Amino acid sequence: MQKIIFLNRYFYPDHSATSQLLSELAFNLAEENMNIHVIASGQRYDDSNERLMRREVIRGVKVFRCRTTRFGRASLLGRMVDYLSYYISCTYTLAKIARKDDIIIAETDPPLISIPAAIISKIVHAKLINWVQDLFPEVAIRLKIKGFNSPLSLVIKKLRNMALNTAEINVVLGGCMADRLRHEGIKDDSVKIIHNWSDSRKIHPVNSNFNSLIKKWNLKNKFVVGYSGNMGRVHDFYTIMGAIKKLRNEKDIVFLFIGSGSQKPWVEEEVLRLGLTNVMFVPYQPYEKLSESLSAPDVHLITLKSDMEGLSTPSKFYGIAAAGRPVVFIGNGSGEIARILKEENCGKVVDIGDVSYLVSTLYDLKRKKRQRSQMGDLARQALVEKYDSNVAFSKWSIMLRGLINENENFLNKKSIAIDPTNENICFLEEKMDILNEKNNALVSRSISKYVHR
Repeated sequence: MQKIIFLNRYFYPDHSATSQLLSELAFNLAEENMNIHVIASGQRYDDSNERLMRREVIRGVKVFRCRTTRFGRASLLGRMVDYLSYYISCTYTLAKIARKDDIIIAETDPPLISIPAAIISKIVHAKLINWVQDLFPEVAIRLKIKGFNSPLSLVIKKLRNMALNTAEINVVLGGCMADRLRHEGIKDDSVKIIHNWSDSRKIHPVNSNFNSLIKKWNLKNKFVVGYSGNMGRVHDFYTIMGAIKKLRNEKDIVFLFIGSGSQKPWVEEEVLRLGLTNVMFVPYQPYEKLSESLSAPDVHLITLKSDMEGLSTPSKFYGIAAAGRPVVFIGNGSGEIARILKEENCGKVVDIGDVSYLVSTLYDLKRKKRQRSQMGDLARQALVEKYDSNVAFSKWSIMLRGLINENENFLNKKSIAIDPTNENICFLEEKMDILNEKNNALVSRSISKYVHR
């Protein structure tokens, strides 16, 4: 059976964003009797010292964990060394297990893992899919990370584009990212949009009267403005901080930050420096508490710097929508999240730096509880219909089975060419029909599973 080999630094039991998406997809494909392998590192995103088992099978997925350095995320140099050690170890492992017609799927953690994946896929005649969560080195250039504003970036980009053009398919997260790849000269017919997702069965709205976290965090009778997830360098917090300062005397409005990230220390320092009392910080919540934590805010904030549009796409929206809460997006009004909010009428869009409009928008949502509730319902409806995990899993399953069918049909046609007697042609054509019926039935079951759930 053809192997499907995923490459990503983190995998279950790690719960970072790319790990969670990969884990859910891999487990689902394994349930469909696909031969799933994952090559990851042996550490967690938030704990570089933890040592996970080097070889194990989890829910039908065969996991290979490479030996890597463990400097963690404390310094840029340490992170780069960790990346390099994973590149080397992952490439070696992939070369050992990949065979002809296997399907290699390279995610984008670490950045540029698609380059060694492309080399190995060429050597062993495997098929390559790139699952593009963000575009590197463009993100590093826009963030002005030292060393990337140089001719080296042009070389890196050229190698990256060669890897993307080597692939059978490049899966991107939305139209803005698809446009970026086409602008870079990536083959149009290789670019396929499959949005990230949330599981509407596992994350659902929780009424405030039955939400244990609202009681625990003392948020009863408060209008809660939430920010949940990574507080990274691609996000804008100046506009949010401006609104917090303007609303500092509104005793019934609380800004709740759930999570962590590189910009969290700055936000905490500003809150302390200004003596703000309308802000709360809590750590990431366990997965089983996500319904309650995402339902605790009355409205959520999502932000992305304008020049990051098409290079990165916030996945926060999908969990928020599953919890049935409206969104205020701070960023480019023509960007991916802004487009969804406008199409689904499930939120508002504010330009970066427009603190006054953000404040008036929050006041408006606070006052219009019915409108807020309708927006939340529409967000949930959009999630179930378009961005649910079952929708994404069905698209991935159909796409992968299409590649598998190509190999099977090619082999069947090759058999006919080798022995072209009438008797053998009839026998092999009958065999091909049986195989195609079997594959069509499997695809139909994938679609049926999504429709009936």
